[in-house]
Amino acid sequence: MKTLKIGDLKIRIPIIQGGMGVGISMSGLASAVANMGGIGVISTVAIGLTDNLPIVNYRKRNIEVLRKEIRKAKELTSGVLGVNIMSVITDFSDMVQTSIEEGIDVIFSGAGLPLDLPRYLKSGAKTKLVPIVSSGRAANILATKWKQNYDYLPDAFVVEGPKAGGHLGFKANALDDIGNTLENLVMEVVQVTKEIKVKFKKDIPVIAAGGIYSGDDMYEIMKKGASAVQLGTRFVATDECDASNEFKNAFVQAREEDIKIIKSPVGMPGRTIFNQFLDEAIKGNRRPKVCKYHCIKSCDPKTTSYCIAQALIEAYQGNLLNGFVFTGANAGKINKISSVREVFNELISEFKLAAKRINQPAY
Repeated sequence: MKTLKIGDLKIRIPIIQGGMGVGISMSGLASAVANMGGIGVISTVAIGLTDNLPIVNYRKRNIEVLRKEIRKAKELTSGVLGVNIMSVITDFSDMVQTSIEEGIDVIFSGAGLPLDLPRYLKSGAKTKLVPIVSSGRAANILATKWKQNYDYLPDAFVVEGPKAGGHLGFKANALDDIGNTLENLVMEVVQVTKEIKVKFKKDIPVIAAGGIYSGDDMYEIMKKGASAVQLGTRFVATDECDASNEFKNAFVQAREEDIKIIKSPVGMPGRTIFNQFLDEAIKGNRRPKVCKYHCIKSCDPKTTSYCIAQALIEAYQGNLLNGFVFTGANAGKINKISSVREVFNELISEFKLAAKRINQPAY
């Protein structure tokens, strides 16, 4: 495999671990992935809820815990570390500024277009900015706005297809459109980056995400022009994942028919392992009495059917009667809990075999 280059960063194995919240990818999982030569990613969404202490100031607690997790991860690895920051969270600016202050290598940001992300970079900051997009059009809009407003271009793009886990950047009725396959989306965004290179002389690698499970999947999508892949679901059922064993076992036990699309309080469709909690929420039996955290800009506590922050923190802690699990489309393929090293070795072995079968050199 070719080394992934994001600016002056060199990532030996072109595998990025997706940021999964609340609390699923923290310093433990991120450092383990970084130690294997990929990019380990800490999810920042509602990160302050993970220490299970009374919340006096939600935003202040998030900053404190994020600092702690970045520092802890750095103690555990000398590899490349990133954070995932959803653009729709109310403390977006806090999370971005804190991550840059702590010297994080990469910020990945999606769930909407992070149009003002470059404004937080200070002189001398080495943090790379990588937006998550779901179309060539979105990539072009974002790159144009960043260049116009900040004279800055993305350091890479993550292209997330409709088979991803968690919140999806598509309308529910567009998830099965043939034009929205990951292969087509990657080729769209690669074309945008080619045009940027011609115009501005900057190489912008494209990272493919959503529905990638095996080394064969990696090889096929990299043939379409992706320089790397991002995987989330594959890293949940690992020893190093920061979630509870009950959370991990939900993936081991999941069948294909258990994976369903829901409408999230955030206003986006989301892919989940459907359970009793979500069934009760749909029936109107999980409505929150008050909004405890004001964590998501687009969430209206007067109309939402459940508090997503509370549901996700309950799931992280193993209480799936009061929470649920986000997942990618391939959760049904997981049948055991492995180590991060085992996942990497399997992916690399499968990738090399795929390249050999097709009688072409590995990328």
